[in-house]
Amino acid sequence: MTGTDLKCVMVVDETLPMGIIANSTAVMGATIGKLYPEIIGERVLDQTGHTHQGIIEIPIPILKGDRACLKELRSFLYDPQFSALTVVDFFDVAQGCKTYEEYVEKMKQIPEADIDYFGLTLMGPKKQVNKLTGSLPLLR
Repeated sequence: MTGTDLKCVMVVDETLPMGIIANSTAVMGATIGKLYPEIIGERVLDQTGHTHQGIIEIPIPILKGDRACLKELRSFLYDPQFSALTVVDFFDVAQGCKTYEEYVEKMKQIPEADIDYFGLTLMGPKKQVNKLTGSLPLLR
């Protein structure tokens, strides 16, 4: 898949406090960077010769919805027709844990129906991402 066929978007619950939105997008972005290291550019030099780390080479629009929108969107993503998409989700259980081990243990006890999503990141074929998120507005 070429860069022009690939799209990444984040959808967040716009009703959350700004700090939770920022944390959610940071966590999801770090996970996308791990899963797709090839989309991170090389280090660059400024005119003075100082080095700056490479950043992602594709845009990641941040779209807004509410909890119901996120829940519905997440349910669509379990459908096999969207299996080509990579989904990174962030939610209340993860936000409330102090260690990764605590997160793993809590997740074993929680059915998906009880998860309260803060944000979803979709990465994959542009047509599929657009089909699911094309009508959502930008977070401003």
